[in-house]
Amino acid sequence: MKKSPWLDRFPVGLFAIPVGLLALAGAWRRAATFGWTLPALAIADAIAWSGAVLLGVLMLLYLLKSLRYPHVFKSEFAHPLTGSLMALVSVALLLCAVYFGELRHAGWLALVLAALAWQGVIAVRIVAMLTTASLPLAAVTPALYIPPVAGGLVGGMALNTLGYPGWAGLLFGMGIASWALLEVRVLNRLFEGVMPEPLRPTIGVEMAPPSVATLAVATIWPTLPADVLIIGLGICAGPIVAVIARYKWWSAVPFGIGFWSFSFPMAAMASAVIEVVRRGSWPANVGGIALGVASLIIVFLSVKTLVLLVHGKLLPPFQNVKSP
Repeated sequence: MKKSPWLDRFPVGLFAIPVGLLALAGAWRRAATFGWTLPALAIADAIAWSGAVLLGVLMLLYLLKSLRYPHVFKSEFAHPLTGSLMALVSVALLLCAVYFGELRHAGWLALVLAALAWQGVIAVRIVAMLTTASLPLAAVTPALYIPPVAGGLVGGMALNTLGYPGWAGLLFGMGIASWALLEVRVLNRLFEGVMPEPLRPTIGVEMAPPSVATLAVATIWPTLPADVLIIGLGICAGPIVAVIARYKWWSAVPFGIGFWSFSFPMAAMASAVIEVVRRGSWPANVGGIALGVASLIIVFLSVKTLVLLVHGKLLPPFQNVKSP
């Protein structure tokens, strides 16, 4: 079968890369208070700007794809998986606001509201499919967490950065409620049997809700003691163990962009651990280990992605997204 044009095959999952980079930049910026000889803040800025520039390039390419192939865009939006992954665009924009945003800045506020609006459109559609039994069983994957849960949690952090803690708390509550709504359905599907092989790399998203929620709590309520955040880290342990326990199941799949699903949860976890170190009595080395693990994972993902790019295998060979 002949390959379709490369722009037609441009996957929305690529937006997971700037999401992971921006989240890792936040962890490095938090680590800058440790007094290391490493220039942590300079490293954080370099990672953040790399993520922001890449986000801009990807948004331009995806816009061109949407204009050139509107039927593909509509098909992807209608599909539960690719439709959910479209929310990565707004998550990346919200993370830009978390890192670069300025207090009460009108431009940043407009960007955050636009990102939240797009996130809301996707989230409402996904929730509607879940609550009307119109979502195919095979489409029930951890990727469904991205529109409603990430929108609430990361959106709350973004609004808090801009100086709107009340609205931040409201969005945080919405994110937690969405997590509760989806958790039973997603976990039930995961325990019923194996996911289709092409979807297995997205298993990393399973670790995201508790780690991002813990980080959001630390960001929105900076005076909370370390003991409260430790509870969040304890909740994170369950999904991490569940994912590791199925290592042979998902590691046998050839590397693809889907494996960037591990980047955001691990970076958020590192940030949460660093916050516990800052507020409690844990040694700085604990935060350093968490940051090192997250950094190594994202370096590994970056290298593997570059290898795919060099060998011309970064994009899928065919565009075969179909509405369920």
